[in-house]
Formats: sequence, C-alpha cells, structure tokens
Amino acid sequence: MGLGWSSAEERQPLLPPPPPPQQQRRRPQPRGPAGGPAVPAAVPVPGLAPLAGRVYGRRWLVLLLFSLLGFAQGLVWNSWGPIQNSARLAFGFSGWDIALLVFWGPIGFAPCFFFMWLMDKKGLRVTVLLTSSLMVLGAGLRCVPVSDLEIRKKLIHGGQLLNGLAGPTVMNAAPFLSTTWFSPDERATATAIASLLNYLGAAGAFLVGPLVVPSPNGTSHLPLLSQSNTEHIKDRIEAVLYAEFGMVSLIFSAALAYFPSRPPFPPSVAAASQRLSYRRSFCRLLSNFRFLMIALAYAIPLGVFSGWSGVLDLILTPVHVSQVDAGWIGFWSIVGGCVVGIAMARFADFIRGMLKFILLLLLSGATLASTWFTLTCLTSVTHLPLTTATLYTSCILLGIFLNSSVPIFFELFVETVYPVPEGITCGVVTFLSNVFMGVLLFFLTFYHTEFSWFNWCLPGSCLLSLLLILCFRESYDRLYLDVVVSV
Repeated sequence: MGLGWSSAEERQPLLPPPPPPQQQRRRPQPRGPAGGPAVPAAVPVPGLAPLAGRVYGRRWLVLLLFSLLGFAQGLVWNSWGPIQNSARLAFGFSGWDIALLVFWGPIGFAPCFFFMWLMDKKGLRVTVLLTSSLMVLGAGLRCVPVSDLEIRKKLIHGGQLLNGLAGPTVMNAAPFLSTTWFSPDERATATAIASLLNYLGAAGAFLVGPLVVPSPNGTSHLPLLSQSNTEHIKDRIEAVLYAEFGMVSLIFSAALAYFPSRPPFPPSVAAASQRLSYRRSFCRLLSNFRFLMIALAYAIPLGVFSGWSGVLDLILTPVHVSQVDAGWIGFWSIVGGCVVGIAMARFADFIRGMLKFILLLLLSGATLASTWFTLTCLTSVTHLPLTTATLYTSCILLGIFLNSSVPIFFELFVETVYPVPEGITCGVVTFLSNVFMGVLLFFLTFYHTEFSWFNWCLPGSCLLSLLLILCFRESYDRLYLDVVVSV
C-alpha cells in the first residue's frame, strides 16, 4: 500500500511472514488516482497459495431480505414526524411527545454493543431474527386498540422503543453482509443497497403518512374541526399502523424461513481471514487517531441531519409549509440520496482508491446546500426568496449529498481499521451518530418553539466534517489483502 498503509503493526496480522532478506526487493510506490494513496498492483506473496473466492446467486435474496428489514425499520421509526399535526389532534400528543417518538430511535442504540457482539459471535441469522422479532412486537404494540388515550400513548411509545432497538442491526450490518456474501468488486454496491434502504423507509413515511392521513394544519383546505373528522384522522392513522405491522410480520416470516448466516464458501480472502477479538477490536479503534477522525466526520453531520429530518414537518410549519409539502420534500431528499449513493458506490467498485475524493465532493455540496436552506429560512434578515421551489431544491440537495455519503463512509471505515470486524467498526460510528442525534433531540424537547438554532447546526456540522476529511490520510488495508493474496 505504500503511504496508504496505516502502520507496520496494523498490516502485520494480514500477511504471512516476509521472505528472507535476499528475496526482498524494494519496489517503486505507485500513486493512486488524483495523487491519492496507491491501490497495490497484483503481485504474488511468497509462501501463500492463491485463493479463489466463490459467489452464490442466493446472495441477492439475502441482500433483499436484509434491505427490506431496514426499509421497514426506517418506515416505522419515521411514522410520526411527517404527520405530527394530525397525531396531536387524534391522540393528544404534545410537541414533547412528537420529539420523544423520534428520540426513541437513538435511545434504542443503547444496547448497540450487545448486538455487535451477537453478530460477531453468532452470525447474521441469529441477529436478524432477534431484530425482526423486536420490530414485530413493537409494531404490534402500536396497534393495540385501547380506548384510554393515555394508555394508548404509552403503548405507542413502547412500540417505538422496541423498533429503535432494531436500529443497531439494520444500520451496522451492511458492510458485514457485503463482505460475507459479495466479491470485492460488488462490496461497495451491496453496502450501499443494504444501508440506504433504511433511509428509503424513512422517506416512505414522508410519502405514505401525509397522503393517507388528512392534515389539520392551517395550510389544509379540509374542514377538520368536528369530532367526526377527528375520528376520521385517527382511523386513517390506525390504518397506517396496521399496514406497517403486517409488512413487518411478513418480513420476519420470510427471514425465519430462509436467512443463512454465511455462504458455504467465502467470496474473497478478506471474508475468510481471521479477525481481531472483540476486546482487541475496541482497543484498536479507540487508539487509532485516523479512525476517530473519520468517525466524527461521519457521526456529527449524519446525526444532526437524521434528527433534523425526523422533525422536518415541525421545522417547516412556522414558515407555512403544509404537512403534504414537507412530506414531499423529505421524500425526494432521501430518495435522491439513495439513488446517488448507490451510483457512487458502483463507481467506487469500478475505480478503487477514490473514497476520500468522493466524500470531499459530497460534503462540499452538503455544506453549500445546508447554508442555502438556513439562510432562506432567515428571510427577514437575508431577504432571500422563501418559496416552495427554494425549499424543495435546498432540502433535496442536502439529502442527496449527505445520504449518499453513508455507504462511502462505511467502506472507508472498514478499509481503514481492517482486520477489525465490520459490525464492530460500523457499530461504533453509528452509535456516535445516534449520540449526536439524541443530544440534539434532547435539546429540542425543551427548545421547540424556535428552530433557527437547529437549522444552523446543519452547515456547521457539514463544514466540520469536510475539514476532518481534508486532513484524513486514507488507506485500503482490506482491498490490499484481496488484491495481493487472491492472485
């Protein structure tokens, strides 16, 4: 790897002992794309037999089931933010309740390290079945027909918490699944699909909720002041809850019928290689300054953006944006991010060694888009035009740039700290992301009458992340192993 290697100590477990001194020759260090770190040429390693990986067609079925599970978890998590005005009328929720319903997502990451240990020791099947069973139970609790609104609200909060407990698996396991089932030239693409479908589920909530549930806010043209109309809103919300419960139950049944932990033969050398122990992995991560840099570069802007997206309707209501328009803005921002993220990951599979360059482009765009949105919301100060078109464009661009960076970050994490297991690596960074999201939502429960401070957190976090990536020295340890040993 030349300058792209982390250190001699970090690459020592990956390869066999070097040949005798008389066989060693210094090779010139090639440079990677755009002057970046080199992706090594395929040179044989003495004393190590070539290994050929094998991929199976069933890998796409495994990817589909996991992606659908992530989609359902994101959909259930974001059920209430897009319809917060209707939920207040139907169930008597307060602003604090709406923020807490979103807050259960990051709270659910409290046992994150348990799920990482379970995936590392027991494999994907046990972890996925436990996760999906929690989701079924949580979605079912929200559907219990209780007439007492106070009890009903407690059941809904409990259901959201159980769904939040599924977050560590659906958000962390994508790189582990791609390494276990997919070849090196498909890994980034598989990581993108498995990780971004969770965001697409959250986008689905922006679409389904406002279209199915009528809005009572001042921008709606429906006369929703009578008791019958209030009951109608409640019935429509319950229809959405029952539909989500049915979908989660169906996915759980499919995973129970078929979801193997691993293929009969590994698809690559990296998939078959030995990883560090649970304890050594944490020591390696916490002592690796380069990893801590990119972990913060990921966790801060993605945590802020996730919390901001979860209460987007709440943020846009003061500027007279309807519940339906807020839903469409959230929907297209996430869908655009998913499409661009998968395209970027496919590009990274074809042209290796470009992860840092891609992140620099995406974070630069996110900084500009978030600044545009924040200044637009301060129209009384900046005199920028506050129109539906400007809000749509700035929010959608922000979602595209940030959401599409997720799989690129995940691949860079794994490459940087290999042979630390993928689940542990991504578990630490998503835990940090949810910590930042939780802190912001915690403050939102107290300061929910004015949102300019929340909007300013977006460009500030994106700019900080951009500076951290600029200072980061990338490496491709896992790719080096696959390219060198599999010759």
